[in-house]
Amino acid sequence: MNLLKIKTNYNGWMAGLLLTLCVAGCNSKTETSQTQDQKPAAADSTSKPVEENRKKTILFFGNSLTAGYGLDPAEAFPALVGEKAKTAGFDYQVVNAGVSGETTAGGKSRISWVLNKPVDVFVLELGANDGLRGIPLDDSKKNLQAILDTVKLKSPQAQIVIAGMHIPPNLGPDYSGQFYRIFIDLSRKNKAALIPFLLDDVAGIPKLNQADGIHPTAEGHKIVAENVWKVLEPVLQKQQL
Repeated sequence: MNLLKIKTNYNGWMAGLLLTLCVAGCNSKTETSQTQDQKPAAADSTSKPVEENRKKTILFFGNSLTAGYGLDPAEAFPALVGEKAKTAGFDYQVVNAGVSGETTAGGKSRISWVLNKPVDVFVLELGANDGLRGIPLDDSKKNLQAILDTVKLKSPQAQIVIAGMHIPPNLGPDYSGQFYRIFIDLSRKNKAALIPFLLDDVAGIPKLNQADGIHPTAEGHKIVAENVWKVLEPVLQKQQL
């Protein structure tokens, strides 16, 4: 990951983040309503589990980035990663359990019903909205660990992948630095694979982001999918052994 490149992109990304903060109260409700149709889909996919001959599952659990805010679900990075897996010869179904506006607390509250069916790979992409709102870091970390504990309880066979996220230092360099440290610590503690920065090569680049400056365009999601695939492919390869 090119840290210098990330820093140079911060100014553009920062403007988008500050704009989002100004309208966060409105957008949170609006974005969530736009992805309500996805929530029942996740629940439906967990009904009547049949362990025998069941198809392996990759579950993406996150916020608007996972949900593909502003795009067709087929353009969001989870669907694109699913296509990459298929092309590479991996027989997995992909479940997109992203909900726009989701915080770590919200994820903690819904993880149990999402995991009514066993999963083989669990990709956790949460925390960005906590950072935008300045939620205490200890709270975010505890919520994320609670989510991971639930995954290990309900799907002990699942390989966990954690998507790392950076936030601009508008809440102070200490907060932003410790925020990123959360993902490193959780990946080590839970023996999870870590995507260093989900939005690498996308954050802060206007042509790859929508008008809000935060949510990637369809082209941006293609790059995000590449970032995820670099980490996910070895995970899937191990599961074939």
